Amino acid sequence: MSQQIINLLLQGFLETVQMTVISTVVAVLLGVPLGVILVITSRGHIMQNEAVNKVLGAIVNATRSIPFIILMVAIIPFTRLVAGTSIGTTAACVPLTLAAIPFLARLVETAIKEVNGGVIEAAQSMGATPLQIIWKVLLPEALPTLIDNITVLIVNLISYSAMAGAIGGGGLGDIAIRYGYQRFQGDVMLATIVILIVLVQVIQSLGDYLSRKVNKK
Repeated sequence: MSQQIINLLLQGFLETVQMTVISTVVAVLLGVPLGVILVITSRGHIMQNEAVNKVLGAIVNATRSIPFIILMVAIIPFTRLVAGTSIGTTAACVPLTLAAIPFLARLVETAIKEVNGGVIEAAQSMGATPLQIIWKVLLPEALPTLIDNITVLIVNLISYSAMAGAIGGGGLGDIAIRYGYQRFQGDVMLATIVILIVLVQVIQSLGDYLSRKVNKK
């Protein structure tokens, strides 16, 4: 394998990491609050509001039902508006983030719903406000599961970022398609697969470690 290909793989790796990190950070900042709102506005919860819950739930479900490859193509005008271009690493972050937010929101919703109702009732009986219940009860109690869910999100985003290469999104997926597939360079295809597998293993191991550490506290 030539030095040029090695440099290309390194660049693709860094682009994949960049897309994943940016999309994860934005998804956590928006997806976690969205998941919390879906829980607390549900029937019988601390801020019950079925109208808000149904509207948000419908939006989340609609977004999640669109396959990622179709989503990337469908929002090209929006991507161009936000990123100034529809190709490249920066542009790929837009559909990645839009796919990640509702995905994480549902994972967060599931995690928080597992929190024991008795703990919530105890906090309410002590006069805790809804905001205090969220910050001091719901999120801390669900933290180990939330870490696992964010790990799942990151792994999925790595997969999606590789898929983004199909329409010029950059990263390892772009290299695999342009060199491994279109130019029949099997060694490049194998190298991208190995790099992605190693990256996923590292992320999963780190997520498992953090989850265990939080569980011990």
